[in-house]
Amino acid sequence: MTTKQGIYHSNPASLTGISRRELLSRSGTGLGMLGFAGLLSDDSLLGSLKAAGSNSPLAPKQPHFQGKAKHVIHIFCNGGPSHVDTFDNKPELTKYHGKPLPFSNLRTERKTGHCFGSPFSFKPYGESGIEVSELYAKTAAAHIDDMCIVRSMHANVPNHEPSLLLMNCGESTLIRPSVGSWVSYGLGTENQNLPAFIAMCPQGYPIKGAQNWQSAFLPGIYQGTYINSQHQNVEKLIANIKNKDIPLQQQRRQLDALKQLNEIHKAGRGEAPELDARIENYELAYRMQLEARDVFDIRDEPAHIVESYGKSNPARQMLIARRLVERGVRYVQLWHGAGQPWDNHDDIEKNHRRLAGEQDSAIAALISDLKRLGLFEETLIVWGGEFGRTPVVELPTAGANAGKINGRDHNHWGFTVWLAGGGIKGGQTYGTTDPFGFKAEENPVHVHDLHATMLHLLGFDHKQLTYRYAGRDYRLTDVHGEVKHAWIA
Repeated sequence: MTTKQGIYHSNPASLTGISRRELLSRSGTGLGMLGFAGLLSDDSLLGSLKAAGSNSPLAPKQPHFQGKAKHVIHIFCNGGPSHVDTFDNKPELTKYHGKPLPFSNLRTERKTGHCFGSPFSFKPYGESGIEVSELYAKTAAAHIDDMCIVRSMHANVPNHEPSLLLMNCGESTLIRPSVGSWVSYGLGTENQNLPAFIAMCPQGYPIKGAQNWQSAFLPGIYQGTYINSQHQNVEKLIANIKNKDIPLQQQRRQLDALKQLNEIHKAGRGEAPELDARIENYELAYRMQLEARDVFDIRDEPAHIVESYGKSNPARQMLIARRLVERGVRYVQLWHGAGQPWDNHDDIEKNHRRLAGEQDSAIAALISDLKRLGLFEETLIVWGGEFGRTPVVELPTAGANAGKINGRDHNHWGFTVWLAGGGIKGGQTYGTTDPFGFKAEENPVHVHDLHATMLHLLGFDHKQLTYRYAGRDYRLTDVHGEVKHAWIA
């Protein structure tokens, strides 16, 4: 064929992106739809079809059943907080301080020595009388009766990388979607102007980087959006949040034109999930200009609210997390700095006191704030790390603790995670470690069980929330996981 410019094209697909065969096929199929549309014209079914066709992949979706929670705030203490210094008091450990353990089957990553009693005092709080370390005195005093302390967690290995991926993605080594991605895939989000899943980590990425909030084989729109929360200025917090050169109306025209070109490109190539994700991300980035500045700029918060959280970076993250779930964001993960700040192989008394001090007032304020706003019962809060720490002291090596005998090694055999809000039955402990805090003994809970219970609280049967990839139906919990109904109100 000849165009107005006199250029001959032997294949109309070079202009339209559609071959003759595809054009005839689509036209033939479309003729039948004309009659179908006439049958639908007198009711709302045609409108329903149009709405379904135009839905964003992040549009709100119904879970398998009515869940108790709608949002998740995951306070992630990366590096591994010591359970025996925070929420799992072990008097026997103090009794044997400086002495060998009375049993010899202790296996740790590095060479360890004598028992190391906690340098922190514990006392009971609330009507439940649960003992908590002085490190979290404010949280316990205000909200221990809202919390379920799971003292019998265990993971697979004592190494950061696989344990981080297990806790965040349900798999230690293979590429799998993160918990937040599964939740976004299953529920969508209540606010189309903000990402469904946000991961805040100051000063860069943690170990394994974006793998901790990856979407893997799920469509890319479900991947977590990373925010470097060390910045307070919104322009630095979210790069390019505002186009200073082009107004929104002109950006909209540019995006519409770009979308048309992408759709033409996609039409001749069948399924293109990467391209779909890119189109959706462009649209989300455009919409974020309307609301992101407001949600991340906390200057409009009352002074007494800001003061109740505190001035630390983790405190500011928790205040922003409350503002995000208040606006309908599904999953917010709060990292306590890049690297492994809780990985205290030495100086555990000094470092744990500082780290917990950056959280304690803020967690108490977060729960109080969610209650004030009527959001506590629909927001699941999860606190913990990828594993715990040994009840015995780590002996000096050539590593970070050279010359010091005042820290603890990694311990995946037994550790603590606590949950609150979102349908959790508070004022209880679940499971135990042995008298020295080394290994989960009573009611052991694997990470898969934690994930299964989180999904249940959100309204999902973890065995049925699946995604077909490479000929197999995958799920967050693989072929494992048991819902812990005892945790649920």
